Amino acid sequence: MFYHAAKIIWFLVQPSSLIAISLALAAALWVTKWSKFGRRLLLGGLVAYVVCGLAPVSDALLLPLENRFGRTQLHFGRPIAGLIVLGGVERRPMDPPRELAGLIDTAERITEAIALARRFPEAQIVFTGDTNETSNIGQLFEALGVPKDRITLVSHSRDTYENALLAKHRINPSAQARWLLITSAWHMPRAVGCFRKVGFPVEPWPVDYRTSGRIEWHFYGSISKGLQQTDIALREYVGLVAYFLTGRTHALVPGP
Repeated sequence: MFYHAAKIIWFLVQPSSLIAISLALAAALWVTKWSKFGRRLLLGGLVAYVVCGLAPVSDALLLPLENRFGRTQLHFGRPIAGLIVLGGVERRPMDPPRELAGLIDTAERITEAIALARRFPEAQIVFTGDTNETSNIGQLFEALGVPKDRITLVSHSRDTYENALLAKHRINPSAQARWLLITSAWHMPRAVGCFRKVGFPVEPWPVDYRTSGRIEWHFYGSISKGLQQTDIALREYVGLVAYFLTGRTHALVPGP
């Protein structure tokens, strides 16, 4: 219920959808007695469209999330037991498939996992996502040289909390084992919060940074890119609030 409600609500309230809804409503009101309100709505929608699409609004929103966790120190303490790679790296697969794996712009979760797997040849790789994605990414790991006996696929998880819960049940980690959590830097606070909530100690290894680490004034090359980044940022903040209110994280904004 939570999963489906979250998908529907977010589709309606994400910035790009709200801008589209406001512009459509403004057009509908243009020839009615509410035309004055429609003109104001049109102006507001156009301003939001240009500002969110071109200005670095999303950078200001993403920066606190990306800077929340740094990478753990690898050469201190116990050996690395394994790597946990969160899903959300593949576009909806085609049936029949036309490629090994259709990676999207979060693909650094995979490339970084491969690099770490070669650096720590004894570490296990655990990939958690939905059924289709886990199958495809498992084949991709093997094609990139990771032995099958080092790969654990955790299927049927639909969101970050289920990633953590099902991974814990599948792995049953000891308190002394070191597990690296690999996900996008802007997603790391919510992910760490979920793993802490289910009692699975992990160490952050953020990837897929969208900012340089500081605010820099610039314009996006396309409005669609700026809107996409703004959607990502607002989605994480909404997710943090929703997960905290429903008891899926231990803190509103988990930190080190």
